[in-house]
Amino acid sequence: MSEVATSPTRIGRLKCSFSVAESIGSVILWIILTIVTLGLALIVFPYYLNRAVLNKTELLDGSGRPVGRLNCTFNIGHSIGHVVLWVLLIIVTLGLASFLYAYRVIRVVLNETRVEYY
Repeated sequence: MSEVATSPTRIGRLKCSFSVAESIGSVILWIILTIVTLGLALIVFPYYLNRAVLNKTELLDGSGRPVGRLNCTFNIGHSIGHVVLWVLLIIVTLGLASFLYAYRVIRVVLNETRVEYY
């Protein structure tokens, strides 16, 4: 019987340092953008909300030391087709597609996230 070599897990857990002050600043910015764009900014808001949180997340090893961080490189240019498609679906379904849209946003943002080890 051959034994498979296993390496120790490099990641113990994730730690997010997204502060309350950053949250307040982000909320103020998005309220202003929503007013200026007459609500259109809310279509891309979920992408940037998730991106902000992911970019403030570190990977910790089993002993709690930081070994890397998450880097989300999402920008609206990468997914303009995705956004337009879902806006049309939300309009056609009178908002019902927005429940699915929330999950699809997370998928898109996670697919644009990489781990950068220190």
